[in-house]
Amino acid sequence: RRVGMKKGRIIVLDDDPAVTLSCKRILGAEGYTISTAERAEEALKKIEKEEFDLLITDIRLPDKSGIEVLRETRVIQPELDVVVITGYPTLEDAKESIRLGAFEYIEKPFTPEFMLNVAKKVFDRRGWILRQAYINEFRDYIVPLRDRENPVIFYKEGVWARPTPTGLWEVGYDLRYEMTAGEMVYVDFINVQRPQAGEPFARLLTSSGKVVEIPSPMTCEVKEINTKANDVIAAVFRENLSEGWLVWLAKVVPLEF
Repeated sequence: RRVGMKKGRIIVLDDDPAVTLSCKRILGAEGYTISTAERAEEALKKIEKEEFDLLITDIRLPDKSGIEVLRETRVIQPELDVVVITGYPTLEDAKESIRLGAFEYIEKPFTPEFMLNVAKKVFDRRGWILRQAYINEFRDYIVPLRDRENPVIFYKEGVWARPTPTGLWEVGYDLRYEMTAGEMVYVDFINVQRPQAGEPFARLLTSSGKVVEIPSPMTCEVKEINTKANDVIAAVFRENLSEGWLVWLAKVVPLEF
């Protein structure tokens, strides 16, 4: 989809030319690609043939209600965000719009700044969904930094560990310091099956040439190495997720604390 683009494609559906022209001028000036329609069927045909990121639709249309357009859009392009606008707001329409997944329900008239802010919110959220896709892809290889049920225990110099329900411990390194400095990092695993507490089990190689040895926080037996670690680190760096996520490097059985 086009969510990865800086600016998206928007279709505006309203039988009032003043509204469609206004949206085209306001949003087009910001770099969005704008398509317009005055009738519901015209808009639905465009949505069937083309891929859009946002639909802005009026409620009262000559041939079909905006609510019905929203309902049909959910079938044609389920991921299409929809903003409903109306000069005759009602609680029933608002409830039904939100129930069908509308992003916003807006009363006309609206200011140019207000419409720009709504579009920005839609595309900001789409950016988060794109980042969420990386989290879903790598969910078995990352650890939430703030997990109340199973908190991370920090040791010294960025090394951390935490127990898991399986009885194994996840051990890793906090990459935020290197990433904040703009460093690209690569993990090199040392072939140590039973590291002693304080003995390195991996090393971190940075783009500036620095080598950081990662000591085991405990005497343990390594049961599993995170073979996806460097792929995950690259994705975390690219998507600016280092503030919320840690990458585990090994799963171990503690032999001695």
